[in-house]
Amino acid sequence: MRNPYASKATGFSLKRLGAQERKVSAIAAQEPRLNEQISVRECRLIGFDGTQMGIYATSEAQRIADDEGLDLVEIAPMAEPPVCRIMDYGKFKYDQAIKAKQARKNQSKVETKEMKFRPKIDVGDYTTKKKHVLRFLDAGNKVKITIMFRGREMAHPEQGLTILERLADDLKDVAVIESQPKMEGRNMHMLIAPLPSAVAAKKKKENDKKKEVEGKDDGNA
Repeated sequence: MRNPYASKATGFSLKRLGAQERKVSAIAAQEPRLNEQISVRECRLIGFDGTQMGIYATSEAQRIADDEGLDLVEIAPMAEPPVCRIMDYGKFKYDQAIKAKQARKNQSKVETKEMKFRPKIDVGDYTTKKKHVLRFLDAGNKVKITIMFRGREMAHPEQGLTILERLADDLKDVAVIESQPKMEGRNMHMLIAPLPSAVAAKKKKENDKKKEVEGKDDGNA
């Protein structure tokens, strides 16, 4: 005989999971809020040069950005308080688009690696996995970053998004986000690719070292 309670429980679970996926998709798809779009009362402010300026009333942070002729951008909305940075957002978006275009153009035969993280990863594991990602990028590979959620962790998709944002910031000098974070089932994914300039610099270093070795060999001949 069919158990009506089991049926109801299953239906509720699936409905809830769908709601969580929509929540993650909404978070991941959002452009950061700018200037007057930022509705929080206070924020942790980062200056144009990267200086940690402390906690400010958002209205005061906006005034500082306006005085410099720049934008106030909410870069970590899930933090407590949210983190905002003063920047030229139009130039930032343009530079990111150029980097992504160059990455796609110069990496037609690139292998894609994968590195998996958990939402509550500790500092040691994060550092170790980041080193592996750097090694993949250094070899010229793209890297698919996967955040794996289990059970009740699905109720807090912002934790996974925070890890992806942190990793992207840590790797900003050597990598570009090619595919923004998105949810697939119980996993959140982001694809990053090595910056063409970083790959070119590595090849130049290898060529210079090779020439140096060849020069020593010729001198000993």
